[in-house]
Amino acid sequence: MKKFIITLLLVAVVQSIYAQQPTQQPTATNEADKTTNLVANTDNSGTINVIASDSTKRRKPRIDREINKIKFVFKGETALGLTASYGTLSTADTDIGLILDDIKLKGSIVTVKPSVGYFYRDNNMIGLRFGYSYISGGLDNLALNLGEANDVSLSLSNISYKNRSYSFGLYHRTYVALDRRGRFSFFADWELSGSIGRSEFGYKSGEEWDRSISNVYKGKLSFNPGVAVYIFPNICASVSIGLGGLQYTHTRQMDGGGNFTGKRDYSNLRFRLNLADINIGVNVHLWNKKKDRAEK
Repeated sequence: MKKFIITLLLVAVVQSIYAQQPTQQPTATNEADKTTNLVANTDNSGTINVIASDSTKRRKPRIDREINKIKFVFKGETALGLTASYGTLSTADTDIGLILDDIKLKGSIVTVKPSVGYFYRDNNMIGLRFGYSYISGGLDNLALNLGEANDVSLSLSNISYKNRSYSFGLYHRTYVALDRRGRFSFFADWELSGSIGRSEFGYKSGEEWDRSISNVYKGKLSFNPGVAVYIFPNICASVSIGLGGLQYTHTRQMDGGGNFTGKRDYSNLRFRLNLADINIGVNVHLWNKKKDRAEK
């Protein structure tokens, strides 16, 4: 029994001494990790023998997809950006002429978003984005006719709508280069933004116009992927499209005299392709790190 206890104590001491010794780091990714097993036994004469044996086990290699191997933008760059979109809607854009007759419809939407961003890491940028949006539309005349069998008809005229909104957002953008020279790239934008806007809806009743006014407050987390290309060494053009996200809207409605008439709270989570949210932008990089790295 005493021999057995002494053997355990000796093994513990040897293991503690071995644990304090510095170990060499592997010089290659696929180098085997070495572990030492201590085996203690006693022979017939009562002598305690401690045998150290090395065993190896293979480390599973790490898969490197080399997504960030190509540098589209280098760490430390600052970029000033401008994104804009413009769209119109008119009678020529309608495609349901068999149901709607005598349509006189027109509208337009303009969005301008300046931004500033800093690349805290290669191909990764965080920044601030401001926005202004203006929407206007009018319906001079619209007739709905579902046929004599249904006996349903409707006529609308003299309707107008206007909306102005201002937004402020924090965004993060990640680039994934598509060519070895780092000129073309996919990117993904995640943006957390808030906006405040005012809309006016009016319709003509008799000879006078009746109006309602709405103050709209929005909070939104959105996802906007796109494509970027360097058109000059330090100027990058981009095209992005909105895929939706999480949105909360609070609306307060008033009549034409400014009297409160009601409110509404609405939230939704939706990811879908939105062709009305296509943006064309330009980023100007204040320091051309890519050129500096190439010269070195």
